[in-house]
Amino acid sequence: MNSRSLARVLLASVALAASIVLAGCDTDQVSLATNAKANQPVPPKLIAAMGEKDMDLNSPILVRLFKQEAELEIWKQTRSGQFALLKTYPICRWSGDLGPKVREGDRQAPEGFYSINPSQMNPQSAYYLSFNTGFPNAFDKALGRTGSQLMVHGDCSSRGCYAMTDEQIAEIYSLGRESFFGGQKAFQFQAYPFRMTPVNMAKHRNNPNMAFWKMIKEGYDHFEVTRQEPKVDFCEKKYVFDAAKAPDAKRDPVFDASAKCPAYVIPEDIASAVAEKQQRDEAEYAKLVARGTPVARMNTGIDGGMNKVFASKIPEGSTGLSEGAEGNTLQMLAMSKAPGTIPGTVNPPKPNFEPVAAAPQEEPVVAVSAPATNTRVASAAAPEKSGGFFSNLGRKMGLGTADTTATTPPPQATASVTPAPATTTPATAASRLKAAVTRFVPGHDKSKDSTVAATKAAEPAAKPAETRVAATRPALKPSINDGAAEGTSSGGGQLAGAAPVMSSNSFDSRFSAMK
Repeated sequence: MNSRSLARVLLASVALAASIVLAGCDTDQVSLATNAKANQPVPPKLIAAMGEKDMDLNSPILVRLFKQEAELEIWKQTRSGQFALLKTYPICRWSGDLGPKVREGDRQAPEGFYSINPSQMNPQSAYYLSFNTGFPNAFDKALGRTGSQLMVHGDCSSRGCYAMTDEQIAEIYSLGRESFFGGQKAFQFQAYPFRMTPVNMAKHRNNPNMAFWKMIKEGYDHFEVTRQEPKVDFCEKKYVFDAAKAPDAKRDPVFDASAKCPAYVIPEDIASAVAEKQQRDEAEYAKLVARGTPVARMNTGIDGGMNKVFASKIPEGSTGLSEGAEGNTLQMLAMSKAPGTIPGTVNPPKPNFEPVAAAPQEEPVVAVSAPATNTRVASAAAPEKSGGFFSNLGRKMGLGTADTTATTPPPQATASVTPAPATTTPATAASRLKAAVTRFVPGHDKSKDSTVAATKAAEPAAKPAETRVAATRPALKPSINDGAAEGTSSGGGQLAGAAPVMSSNSFDSRFSAMK
């Protein structure tokens, strides 16, 4: 086994002698597997899964990535020739907003279709291991989009990249390496804002990126119906999928991203299957819109996202623009094992509190908070209408029941309850007696009521500020083990029984250029 591994490494080194120099996330001239990190074997558990799914270790792979779900999928070709899902990895961190990368420094992680060849694999990355997404592709360049060194790497920190844990990227890297050893010249990398379902399309229907998303959904649909890697071309500043030579053409069409599209056809079996899927999706989309599916909030000042599995392991962690979870769910997830080592330098998404605070007036989805307020007001006011004389007298003397105390409304709700006695209905004997009791309750000073109410109203406003000040970043990054795989503790330390490797500097000091 050792001799075969050495032979493979030598073969890879010869084949990649012309490897390019990569900067930023990548440094130095590299080849595919020249150190221990890059030559780690595929974990036995994954090899067993391949056997169960009729896959070979060296068969081709395909990668799909979704920002909103914060998930990266590895698909692998089976012996039947179609691709099947091998494993889904939660993404530790991605930056920017939903939408494509447009210019250098916008912190956006790219979206679209990219091709990863062996020269884009970097075993000497400053972020454990990495591969270059290939941004900008021909489509991006035709639109004048700029940016460089956009990676999928370890270290769980991102400024325009997709960041995994070191253990995750080691496993992903090994799968790509084995596919190259098996003869795959390049694997396809598909990056999406979210899973391109009718529900998600309906939620984001007002997003200015929708035209672009509908275009790349075409490629998503091609893969969904064929389970084959779609052929990608560009013309007239748009994507074209699975284009083939027209029946009467003498040569294959030549595509130029900035030029007029040549004559081409899409194979009938693919075109009809895609059309059927799109008709179903559009019908479901129309139903969702007609039902008033709430529109998703657009940029709220949150920088990127993080899978909830990782957010649950970080003090005051947030999933940001990724799909979050209720507090109790995050607490339960915190008890589970993390899929890799979380560095002490990880920086979770931080919301911009001011836009979020203003959102309830703009977002129909948060209109559900109004009934909750009405319910609290009704529970506080009800006893005064239905209770007897002694219950009212006890409440006036400060002897309220536990239920009444638990449902006391906030200051703004209390204001809506207090005017109730000042009605124009004729005074009764019971009401005059209540008024008399109120005047003579010992120790009751109405002059203090406004002061107490003002103090209570000021308290909620101060809490968010205290929370933000208290959210400090851990100072240290743990050591990383070369042979790391799944099974690290959730506490963020190195793997049990592993030999430590010298830790790199912090993310900020190693990555000064803005993506």
